[in-house]
Amino acid sequence: MNVTRVKKSKINSVDFKNIVFGKIFTDHMFYCNYRDGKWQTPEITPYKPLTLDPSSSVLHYGQAVFEGMKAFKDNNGLLWLFRPEENFKRINLSAKRLQIPEFPESFFFKGLKSLLKLDQDWVKPGTENSLYIRPFVFASQPSVQASASMEYIFMIICAPVKSYYTGGKINVLIAEEYSRAASGGVGFAKAAGNYAAQFYPTSEALKKGFQQIIWTDSNNHEYLEEAGTMNIFFKIDGTLVTSPTNDRILDGITRKSIIAIAKNDGIQVEERPIKVSELKKAHDDGLLEEIFGTGTAVVVLPIHCFSHQGKSYSLSLETPLALQLKEKLVGIQYNSHEDPFNWRQAVD
Repeated sequence: MNVTRVKKSKINSVDFKNIVFGKIFTDHMFYCNYRDGKWQTPEITPYKPLTLDPSSSVLHYGQAVFEGMKAFKDNNGLLWLFRPEENFKRINLSAKRLQIPEFPESFFFKGLKSLLKLDQDWVKPGTENSLYIRPFVFASQPSVQASASMEYIFMIICAPVKSYYTGGKINVLIAEEYSRAASGGVGFAKAAGNYAAQFYPTSEALKKGFQQIIWTDSNNHEYLEEAGTMNIFFKIDGTLVTSPTNDRILDGITRKSIIAIAKNDGIQVEERPIKVSELKKAHDDGLLEEIFGTGTAVVVLPIHCFSHQGKSYSLSLETPLALQLKEKLVGIQYNSHEDPFNWRQAVD
């Protein structure tokens, strides 16, 4: 791997107390080309703009997938990753679905850890701070033929971040018209187009005072699936319920971690289809105790209110289970709690 360091870091120009999520990036980036049927020698270079041909395939046919992961620094200054092998598996699963060549494991982990070592000063300690890591791969062949590209670029860039949402709990709108994904499609993959298709419905929800949409199945909008940037959990009469993953729902790493922590704590967990009507009835019967979303960016985010068919349903401001699960997950990530699952991985 070839490494070119920056001549002068820009870190001293950054106000780490007032960072907008995903706007500031570290000094270096990881870069690897695919051409002639194989991945070439990877490199780390100073962070800089790319030069692409106007006919680059990704700009016309959307062959692009990405991942979201984080690095954490504990109070002793040690750097940690959280279940990075799951992110590696998932980006290659996503790539395969979009006919993108899978990326070699050795390239991924050597590149990732080398990049983090170079930019480790950008990772600040404290549970409000982390380094958001964005691996992604896209079609770069100059061609407007409607076929899979023969050339790709795999990259990793990093951004120091704080909380994704400010203000704590959010309000959500349950989808009645638009769908995030359809059966047989690419909903399970972190394909760029999945997110592009959400922007318009989400913008309409924002105008009505909602921060996110809870998506429903594309057939009848009858079953709850996931939110724009989160998997969704419901605590109903003491049981934690979440939709099972399928080819429409992203297999969230935070989601599966929360399920494991909950089960380890003796909390009953059900992964099963859940209808919108069941959720509303549970609320009306006083059995709906909590709703919260999970994801790499948001970690665990309580939902205060949901709306469906013009009616709003408010929940208690107290969310003890969400806070309990978040505290344990964050404790593992920041090396302040025991890690009985061996999820934490040192960057050394």
